[in-house]
Amino acid sequence: MTAVKDSLLLKFRTRDTSSGVTRGTVKALAKELDVTETQVVHLALSKFAAGVLPAYEPDDGPLTSSQVAALRKDAAQHLPKGKILSSEALFT
Repeated sequence: MTAVKDSLLLKFRTRDTSSGVTRGTVKALAKELDVTETQVVHLALSKFAAGVLPAYEPDDGPLTSSQVAALRKDAAQHLPKGKILSSEALFT
């Protein structure tokens, strides 16, 4: 049995628009970039994905009140103690 490659049939627009391009535009890009037409499509999709898809997995949502309390308790143990000798404000 032969391995089946993932492929995609791409139908070009009859004219360039904001939502699609002609084969001529892809050929011109390939020539300008000195890559294959397939590579032009991959580059375009890669840039589109980077701009649309999140860069990280979503978190579990907001912390609960007990989680915030536990963090504050832990942080209090690590904060400096004693008299403040001087302080500066970044924004006044």
